[in-house]
Amino acid sequence: MKTVLIFIGIFLAFSFIHYAAKKKKPFKRAFLSMLVGILVLGIVNLLSPLTTVYIPVTELSLILSSAGGIPGVALMVILSAF
Repeated sequence: MKTVLIFIGIFLAFSFIHYAAKKKKPFKRAFLSMLVGILVLGIVNLLSPLTTVYIPVTELSLILSSAGGIPGVALMVILSAF
Protein backbone atom coordinates (compact mmCIF):
# COMPACT_ATOMS: atom_id res chain seq x y z
CA MET A 1 0.00 0.00 0.00
CA LYS A 2 2.86 2.34 0.84
CA THR A 3 4.38 1.77 -2.61
CA VAL A 4 1.12 2.68 -4.33
CA LEU A 5 0.99 5.93 -2.38
CA ILE A 6 4.56 6.71 -3.42
CA PHE A 7 3.69 6.12 -7.09
CA ILE A 8 0.64 8.37 -6.76
CA GLY A 9 2.79 11.05 -5.14
CA ILE A 10 5.36 10.85 -7.93
CA PHE A 11 2.59 11.02 -10.52
CA LEU A 12 1.03 14.08 -8.89
CA ALA A 13 4.42 15.78 -8.58
CA PHE A 14 5.20 15.19 -12.26
CA SER A 15 1.70 16.37 -13.20
CA PHE A 16 2.18 19.59 -11.24
CA ILE A 17 5.58 20.18 -12.85
CA HIS A 18 4.14 19.72 -16.34
CA TYR A 19 1.14 21.91 -15.46
CA ALA A 20 3.39 24.66 -14.06
CA ALA A 21 5.47 24.51 -17.24
CA LYS A 22 2.20 25.04 -19.17
CA LYS A 23 2.56 21.83 -21.13
CA LYS A 24 -0.44 20.34 -22.86
CA LYS A 25 -1.92 17.22 -21.23
CA PRO A 26 0.13 17.22 -18.00
CA PHE A 27 -1.38 13.95 -16.71
CA LYS A 28 -0.52 12.11 -19.90
CA ARG A 29 3.03 13.48 -19.87
CA ALA A 30 3.48 12.52 -16.21
CA PHE A 31 2.27 9.00 -16.87
CA LEU A 32 4.52 8.63 -19.90
CA SER A 33 7.60 9.90 -18.08
CA MET A 34 7.04 7.35 -15.31
CA LEU A 35 6.36 4.60 -17.83
CA VAL A 36 9.55 5.32 -19.78
CA GLY A 37 11.66 4.84 -16.66
CA ILE A 38 10.04 1.51 -15.86
CA LEU A 39 10.37 0.35 -19.47
CA VAL A 40 14.07 1.22 -19.53
CA LEU A 41 14.52 -0.83 -16.35
CA GLY A 42 12.86 -3.75 -18.12
CA ILE A 43 15.05 -3.32 -21.19
CA VAL A 44 18.19 -3.29 -19.05
CA ASN A 45 17.10 -6.54 -17.44
CA LEU A 46 16.20 -8.11 -20.80
CA LEU A 47 19.68 -7.29 -22.09
CA SER A 48 21.39 -8.59 -18.96
CA PRO A 49 22.58 -11.85 -20.60
CA LEU A 50 24.47 -9.76 -23.15
CA THR A 51 25.76 -7.03 -20.85
CA THR A 52 26.08 -8.96 -17.55
CA VAL A 53 24.45 -5.98 -15.82
CA TYR A 54 21.36 -6.95 -13.86
CA ILE A 55 19.23 -4.73 -11.66
CA PRO A 56 16.91 -6.71 -9.39
CA VAL A 57 13.30 -5.59 -9.69
CA THR A 58 12.34 -4.50 -6.20
CA GLU A 59 10.07 -1.80 -4.84
CA LEU A 60 13.05 0.53 -4.50
CA SER A 61 14.26 -0.01 -8.07
CA LEU A 62 10.75 0.53 -9.44
CA ILE A 63 10.35 3.74 -7.46
CA LEU A 64 13.77 5.02 -8.53
CA SER A 65 13.18 4.17 -12.17
CA SER A 66 9.75 5.79 -12.26
CA ALA A 67 10.90 8.92 -10.43
CA GLY A 68 14.30 9.22 -12.07
CA GLY A 69 13.48 7.99 -15.55
CA ILE A 70 16.40 7.19 -17.81
CA PRO A 71 18.98 9.01 -15.62
CA GLY A 72 17.74 7.08 -12.59
CA VAL A 73 18.16 3.75 -14.36
CA ALA A 74 21.57 4.82 -15.65
CA LEU A 75 22.61 5.61 -12.08
CA MET A 76 21.47 2.17 -10.91
CA VAL A 77 23.42 0.55 -13.78
CA ILE A 78 26.56 2.46 -12.84
CA LEU A 79 26.17 1.58 -9.17
CA SER A 80 25.57 -2.09 -9.94
CA ALA A 81 28.72 -2.20 -12.08
CA PHE A 82 30.89 -1.44 -9.04
